[in-house]
Parts: sequence; C-alpha cells; structure tokens
Amino acid sequence: MKIESINLVNFRNYEKLNIEFDNFINIFYGKNGSGKTNLIEAIYLLSLTKSFRISNDKFLIRKGNMKTKVRGSIRKNGDLSEYTVEISNDGKSVEIDNNKVEKISDYVSRINIILFNPVDTRLIDDAPVERRKLLNIEISQLYKEYLIVLANYNKILKQRNFYLRSMYVNGNNDTNYLDILTKKLIEYGCLIAKYRKEFIENINKYITDIYASIFKSGELKIKYVSSYKNKTGAELLKNYQKNYQKEMEIGKTLIGVHHDDIAFVIDNNNLKEWGSEGQRKNAIISFKLAEINVIKDLKKYYPILILDDLFSELDKEKITNILKLLNNEVQTFITTTEINKIDKRVIKDAKKFKVDNGTVKEEK
Repeated sequence: MKIESINLVNFRNYEKLNIEFDNFINIFYGKNGSGKTNLIEAIYLLSLTKSFRISNDKFLIRKGNMKTKVRGSIRKNGDLSEYTVEISNDGKSVEIDNNKVEKISDYVSRINIILFNPVDTRLIDDAPVERRKLLNIEISQLYKEYLIVLANYNKILKQRNFYLRSMYVNGNNDTNYLDILTKKLIEYGCLIAKYRKEFIENINKYITDIYASIFKSGELKIKYVSSYKNKTGAELLKNYQKNYQKEMEIGKTLIGVHHDDIAFVIDNNNLKEWGSEGQRKNAIISFKLAEINVIKDLKKYYPILILDDLFSELDKEKITNILKLLNNEVQTFITTTEINKIDKRVIKDAKKFKVDNGTVKEEK
C-alpha cells in the first residue's frame, strides 16, 4: 500500500496544498511549529477519519473557514483509488472514488497506518484506558466488524449501567431484565476479547525478534489482561451475578472488556513496575514495528509507516537499526527538526520536503 499524493484544502495551517510522495521514504523537516506534524496528521485522518492529536474534528479546519477536505490517491495491490475525508461544522463525510460511504465503519480499515510519535512513549505509564484505545484503533484497521461489535458493546454497557442505577433508586430487586442485558454484554464482550487475544498473539510472533535486533538485549512479550480471557459465557454470567448487589449500589458494571489491559513484559518483568524509561520507549517502538508484519500477514500488503519526531527519542544508531528492518515495500514518512541526525544513506534515497510556516518545498 502506498499513498501517491495528498491534497489539502483549509487543513490546519494549510490553505491549499498538493504533494506527491516517494514510494519508500519521505522526510519532512523544519523547525517546531512549522507544520510538519500537520502533514502526517492529514495522512492519519485519511486512514482513520480522525486526528491522533485532538478529539474535536472542528479544530482541524483552518481558522476563518467552514470546512476542510483531505483527499489522497492510494495504490493498493496495483489498484489506484481516491479517498476523501471532509469535515465541516455540520459533521464529517467520507468518499471512495467520489462515491459517498454512508458508514464510517465501512471506510475504516481500507487504508492501514502505523504511527509512532513521542506521546506513545508514555503509553506504558498511562492508565489502562489509553492502552485499550491503542488496541481498538489497531484492531479496527484490520477488521471493520470490530468497530461494529465495539459500538454494540458500549451501547449495551451504557444501558446496563443506567438500569443498575434505576434498580438501586427504585428498590427493584428483580434481576430478569438485568440478566438479559448481561448475557448480551457477554456475547459482544466475548467477540471483542477474541479479536484482542488473536491480535496480541500475532504481535508476539514478531515483537521479541524485533526488540532484540534493534536494542540487542531482553525478551519482550505482550500479555493480554482480561476478565474474559479463557472463560465461557456461563462462567462469566456467574461472575456477573455474584456482583449484582455491589453493581447496583455503585451504578457501574464491574466486569467486562471495558476493563481490559495489556502488559509489556521483558524477561518476565512487567515494564510498568520494573522497566527503565529506555526499555519502555523501546518496547512501544517494537510493538509498532511488529504491527507492520501482522498487517502484511492478514491484509497481504504492507501498511504505511509514520515516524513522527522519532529522532528526539532515540540515538542515531538505534534509528538506523530500525530503518534497516524496513524493506522498500514499506512506505515511510519521517518528521524531524534535525535532518543531519538521519543516516546519509537514508537521506540519499529519500524524498525530502522542507516545511516552513505552512509552505512545503521539495528538495531535489
């Protein structure tokens, strides 16, 4: 998979911009605040229809305008298609080859993006909700059905929590309807747990060797932590029923995949408890690189890789080791403030763009 070109209209600090990309390595360099990250944010938006930096889409619209449009030409398995994401004050719409796609879930998973940026280095120390977000984003790129199941789970969860509160307030001890909601929650939850378990198993096929090849020591594995893991529906229902009274009192569902987590483990030590800052950072990078192989296995093509300001996180030797792992089928986008930190052999083969306050100039 390659993105051949991208066209921006009123996106962030860009009024109008059209760029054609190299099939292998593209480097955006310039000072902080010049607009480098805005470019890769546009590429990310084209894939997942949302930003990795903000939750409110309206902030993507250039000041003083009513809407923004990001359009990209994507070549996949030899076929070229046009993808468009438009955001306005009225909402969001997506198109493929000028045909409107009614459901976002039918659009997401068509363009596969692996992103690393400095914020990711805090992932191991963050709350479990951030690691669940990571799982949801990455798995939704592989299976469009996952987004649908996840939405159904969250809908039932909301209904169940509301009913638990109403039972407590009204002194209602009849659990028949609660059982119905619980069984439906278990049904969707088991599907989500299955997707997550398989995803982690696929990551573990590659992550140990990737970590060792870049950082030269330690055996890295990912562990899936879930109350649903290796449990049947009947076992889960009994566990829920044991907690009914407590759940009614606090008005929340205490068991479920909305409490899932993943643990990064090196040589059987949980990095959240025992890992150094460097090990944690290295583990996240290895996780992202392992995803490249997982997507290739399942989709039969390589995803697009984005390395946002990686050079502020790692030394030149480790960065060179990372780039050596990539073959020329992986289209890679790199942002940096210091182009001299990149290996000269990489620079020689790359397409370079100097970014300066909303202007992008290709260097020959």
